[in-house]
Order: sequence, then structure tokens, then C-alpha cells
Amino acid sequence: MTVRKAWIVGTATVGAGLSFVLLLVVGVYMVAGNLANGVGKGAVGLAKGAVPAAYQPLVQRWGNLCSAINPALLAAQLYQESGFNPRAKSPAAAQGIAQFIPGTWATHGIDGDGDGDRDVWDPNDAIPSAAKYDCTLAKYVKDAPGDPTENMLAAYNAGAYAVIKYGGVPPYKETQNYVKTITTLEESFAAPVGRVQPSQQAAGAIHYAQKKLGTLYLWGGNGTADQGGRFDCSGLTKAAYANVGITLPRVANDQYNAGPHPRRDELLPGDLVFFSDDLTNSRAIRHVGIYVGGGYMIDAPRTGAVIRFDPIDTPDYFGATRVTEDGAKALPTTV
Repeated sequence: MTVRKAWIVGTATVGAGLSFVLLLVVGVYMVAGNLANGVGKGAVGLAKGAVPAAYQPLVQRWGNLCSAINPALLAAQLYQESGFNPRAKSPAAAQGIAQFIPGTWATHGIDGDGDGDRDVWDPNDAIPSAAKYDCTLAKYVKDAPGDPTENMLAAYNAGAYAVIKYGGVPPYKETQNYVKTITTLEESFAAPVGRVQPSQQAAGAIHYAQKKLGTLYLWGGNGTADQGGRFDCSGLTKAAYANVGITLPRVANDQYNAGPHPRRDELLPGDLVFFSDDLTNSRAIRHVGIYVGGGYMIDAPRTGAVIRFDPIDTPDYFGATRVTEDGAKALPTTV
């Protein structure tokens, strides 16, 4: 819900635009079917800008500390724990970017940058310590049946003894949800290899957004009756995906983590497209729209403007997200 610079489209009318979008809504399923067989997997790297630039080298290096983790998984844990906030505190006394409680830090904190101290508030110590702790847990449960990474995450949440006792992820709902959350978020922080699987809910989200064309922008707008049915940028995208049963976070920079990230040449109608003054950091994202094809999106641009078509190929274009239901569910409620 942030103000974006005005990139004015001077040629399209709303009437022509409606026809344009209706064609895209019909066509998105055809395109999706053609691309579905192109999905591929490969080595894990970090998605562009997903990890703040100040921490990306640390996450890339220490995310390869052992075979049970990778940079995207480590990034997902840090995001879920603190939203990459090195000063984060919790009611349970968890501290720093990796949210160590004092007792765990005393045992597992390391001097990651070699400066002679172990500082839970310093990401140069806390991020390496998080990776080291993950790998230590992985060693504890290495003989348990099942996926080593899932067992490590389960040990992180429920303790190594529970994983050993139950021969894998224990039958605790909280632990099972934690494992699913982190492994799903991992997809958002990983650079895709090959085509990103299309979304079958995209057409419905576009259809909702196109019905709002011409609606006056409102900062903080969620489209409620008391707001005159008006939206800001992330209010519109949230409402569009709520219309197809997917609950997104309220602000744009959190919506970025609701699924994998297609490249510019892989965009499909329904993808969320994001804009920022800092192209190295997804936490600095300040605007979002819904891609409709042909280099255009539907967005709620700024105070005084209406919901309209705008081009996406501007200097502040950050990247895109293909929203998934699991990806949206995995996002923390507060980061």
C-alpha cells in the first residue's frame, strides 16, 4: 500500500481495455497448459532481491554448510522468524534476525565473522549460527527415516528426540505445519530453474481486478463499503486473490513471497508484478500490480488516479511472483 511514481498510459481507453483483458482471461488457461510441461528443477540459488543485499552473501555462503540446508531454505527460516529484522524481539525472549532464545544462543551461537565475540544481534554472527544450528540438528536425526531436511526442520520445532522417537516428522500439528511452511517458503526464495508452473487461479484474479478499472485510488483502501469500494495497490491485489480463495498479506513487500518468481520473459497473466527504488531488496518494495499480458498490468497507482492499465517495463520494475495457495498460507502473519 505504497505510492508509486505515475507511469501514464496515454493510448488505451477503458472500453478497449476491458476487451483486452477478457481475451487474456480466456487465454491464460491455454498458455498455462502449454507451459506446464516446461517446469524444471536444478541447483538451488537465491531469487533476485529476495534476501536483502546486506545479508545475501552470508545466506549464500552459510546456506551451503551441510546437505540438509540450502541458501533458499535458510532465507525462508530467517524471513519466517524475523522478516530479516536484526533487532527483532519476541514475547518469548527470542532475539535477532534468527530469533535465538538466550539458552540456545549460549550453546549454539558462534563467532561467524571472527571478530572475537558472539553477538546475537549481529547478523554476521546470527546467520552463521542459524546455519550451524540447523546442521547440528540434522546430525542428531541423521538416522531417522524420511527426508533429512524435513527431519531437521521438525527437530528445530519439536526437538530431536521427538523425530527419533517417531521415526521422522512427529504427529504434532504445529510441527507438521512448521515443516510445510518453511519448505513452501523455500520456493519463494529460490531462483527458479526452468519454467514456473502456471497458476489456475490467475484468470479469476484478473477478472476481479478488471471490474475495478476506473475506481478512484484510496491510500489504505481495502474496497470496503465505508471506503466507497476504493483500493490502494496492495489492497487491490489482496482483494483480487481473495476472490479466488487465496489470502494474501496486506502489504506489497510481503505479497512478493507468496510463490515462486518467474523471469520477465516468463510472465503470465495473473502474476503479481512489483516495483521498488531499491532493486536489491524485496523488503523495500513499494508498489504491486496484476500482470495482464503485453507488458501491461492493472494497478491502483497513486492518490488522485484511478485503477487503470500501466506498463510494467519501467526503471523501478523489481520482479514478479506467481501466487500459489500454499505459498500464501506459508507467509507469517507478522514479519
